[in-house]
Amino acid sequence: MPEQIQQIKAGYEFAGGALAFGAAVLDGAAYPEAQVKIPLAVINRHGLVAGATGTGKTKTLQLMAEQLSQGGVPVFLADVKGDLSGMASPGVSNEKVAARAADIGEEWVGTAYPTEFYALGGLGKGIPIRAAVSSFGPTLLAKVLGLNETQESSLGLVFHYADSKGLWLDDIKDLRAVVQHLTSEEGKADLKNLGGLSSATAGVILRELITFADQGADVFFGLPEFDTTDLLRVGADGRGIVSMLELPAVQDRPQLFSTFLMWLLADLFHDLPEVGDLDKPKLVFFLDEAHLLFANASKDFLQAITQTVRLIRSKGVGVFFVTQSPKDVPGDVLAQLGNRVQHALRAYTPEDAKALKAAVSTYPKSAYDLEELLTQLGTGEAVITVLSERGAPTPVAWTRMRAPQSLMAPSADAVIDQIVAASPGTGRYAAAQDRESAFEKLTAAASAADAAAAQAAAAEAQAKADAEAAKAAEAAAKAEAKADRPAARPAREEPTVVEQVVGSSVFKSMLRSAGTVIGREITRSIFGTSRRR
Repeated sequence: MPEQIQQIKAGYEFAGGALAFGAAVLDGAAYPEAQVKIPLAVINRHGLVAGATGTGKTKTLQLMAEQLSQGGVPVFLADVKGDLSGMASPGVSNEKVAARAADIGEEWVGTAYPTEFYALGGLGKGIPIRAAVSSFGPTLLAKVLGLNETQESSLGLVFHYADSKGLWLDDIKDLRAVVQHLTSEEGKADLKNLGGLSSATAGVILRELITFADQGADVFFGLPEFDTTDLLRVGADGRGIVSMLELPAVQDRPQLFSTFLMWLLADLFHDLPEVGDLDKPKLVFFLDEAHLLFANASKDFLQAITQTVRLIRSKGVGVFFVTQSPKDVPGDVLAQLGNRVQHALRAYTPEDAKALKAAVSTYPKSAYDLEELLTQLGTGEAVITVLSERGAPTPVAWTRMRAPQSLMAPSADAVIDQIVAASPGTGRYAAAQDRESAFEKLTAAASAADAAAAQAAAAEAQAKADAEAAKAAEAAAKAEAKADRPAARPAREEPTVVEQVVGSSVFKSMLRSAGTVIGREITRSIFGTSRRR
């Protein structure tokens, strides 16, 4: 056995439980007696799985998840392309699998592992995972919406306002309702009191929320909210449950699902107690497509990730970032990743060559020519260094990886459907809920205000009508009183010549004695009767 292989063999012999990657390689030959492993006790020191597309990163995830489950450690991983669902089905041997097993000294047996399937918002096969907007928080939501730092800060003020007013932000329509209220006439005073939130910025946030909802992404937010402690379960047979987030239905929204993965991790950090160093982790969390998580991230977002990764170790959770190149991960985060599995890197451009040199510089001193080796690794091979049980880096090992024992292809739809239907999580999370939250409260308040305004307007109109009616009645009463008074007796006038003649004694005597026609006609005329004809 070459001395370099002896050093590698000695460097990877551990007293406690360990996860096996494969056999050490030198000059193209594998040495089954020099097994490359990682102690379960140091997996919570986090790690990086990197490599160009098609170099075997996904199969490495599958291999690690299988052995962690077998060791009683629950696992969470994101299945971006849908092929990791094969963990629920036993693998099928073929010539390549048999040759690899014989080459590295592996006893390969097709095995299925206990698996739960989840889907963001119920899009795709799996139990729906939802998050309340309030608990998701402004920093992560700003990342999803693509807001700049100023807008992110303003969104934080909106969340602060909602919290102070007891307005629950369960889903996107709740947040939209709060922003619409703050930009309305009724909310102007509240907007002004917030100080740092301008109406223009509030308008931008509102437009982004509307666009987000129009794209159908609002289904990811709401109730019932997923309880992340469900990820910590162990099966009746003692194997850890592999919780798999199925993402093929939302793979066109990588920024969304990568941020959701960060929310799950942050929620675990918030809820789990401190446990210190354990013989094995309570959960191992694989953040796939990690470069999407850090792309265009704000300072607050990066700071939150760095702090979470740094502190969640003491809560018994190990985090592995999976990406194409180490340069995709910020330096502050990369510095905390004690375990490295590096698949092949490509150096087709000057920028690639620079990234390759940077990757090589982060490894411990090695007898391998890493700059050359990292560009020549075959599929299913990796350069590995991890922390030993005493916390020191192990020798750099060119490793020919084991083949996963579960199906290296998607499980049949019938298998997934059966697992989802039998899961207790289906009853808890399948049906969406909509309680009285910000939208309902603000809508009710607006309706009450409208009703009060309408009632006030009606009362004002009625008062005006009553006043006009009273005025009209008063005028009518005055007119009636005036009409009921007796007419004044006219002043006595001097008699006319005719009246003097008629009233004379001579004329009266003539009427009495003669009863002439003239007298009769005048008398009839006085009574108003008409003359007979």
